[in-house]
Amino acid sequence: MSIENIFIKKFGKNFNSNVNLSNYSWFNLGGKAEYFYKAKDKKELIEFLREASSNNLKTTFLGAGSNTLFRDNGVKGAVIKLGKDFSFTKIIDKNIIEAGAATLDRTVANFAKDNSFGNLEFLSCIPGSIGGAIIMNSGCYNNEISRVLMSIRAIDRNTFSEVEILKDDIKFYYRGTNLPESLIILSAKFRVSTGKKNEIEKKQAELIEKKKKTQPSQVKTCGSTFKNISKDRKAWMLIKKSGCENFQVGDATISKKHCNFFVNNGKANSLDIEKLIEKVKKKVWEKTGENLELEIKIIGEKKI
Repeated sequence: MSIENIFIKKFGKNFNSNVNLSNYSWFNLGGKAEYFYKAKDKKELIEFLREASSNNLKTTFLGAGSNTLFRDNGVKGAVIKLGKDFSFTKIIDKNIIEAGAATLDRTVANFAKDNSFGNLEFLSCIPGSIGGAIIMNSGCYNNEISRVLMSIRAIDRNTFSEVEILKDDIKFYYRGTNLPESLIILSAKFRVSTGKKNEIEKKQAELIEKKKKTQPSQVKTCGSTFKNISKDRKAWMLIKKSGCENFQVGDATISKKHCNFFVNNGKANSLDIEKLIEKVKKKVWEKTGENLELEIKIIGEKKI
């Protein structure tokens, strides 16, 4: 029996082949996943990971796709995405809420606001889901997820076991953590503060308005392309200083509103975006001596 038939027999409609990945990236770009698995629940996910391991099937984990560029040649093996069972928010205690890893960041912010909890307003401005936000230590407007996180629950792809990891046992740094790639985050607990709903609502609305004024919306982009080097050497400053603002490759361009946002204008392919990234990176290095590091993830098979 082929690998495909083995997995279809075990996981049914949750397992498919030749799935177009452009539907799962905010760039709306990318080739096909050889296999695509949407995890129904934790038990089935562990079963899938065991089966993938015993069949030597490579696995790639996908969050909301808000910072992911899939290459045109697609992805070999199985791309795993968490299903709706992993998207939830609930109150654990008077100052603690829990959210599933597949829950959108803005959904968590709105849940907190609706229940008169503060501290999470900034999440309304972060694209993507909670799992990805933790791995990236996402943040904005002088806040980041590590400041409000209490703990995570995760599955280790190597041992197929569920673990709980306290925030103090995780090393956080700018747009990253020391969490091993073998971990698939299931959920997270956050410490919140009790406040007045109207004040929380006002603060959240102000942050959203600030974002609208400075960042592009309603376009095919995956947010900040490069990481900031420091507070005084932000990526957009270096791009602007190096004269890259009007660079274009095919239909891949740089946003006029924020030059660290790269955009698919509709007819670009993934290679166009990747070439634009390399072009900007090279120019910034030549002009400033700074080596820009990617914030977005590029996944898939490179064209030879």
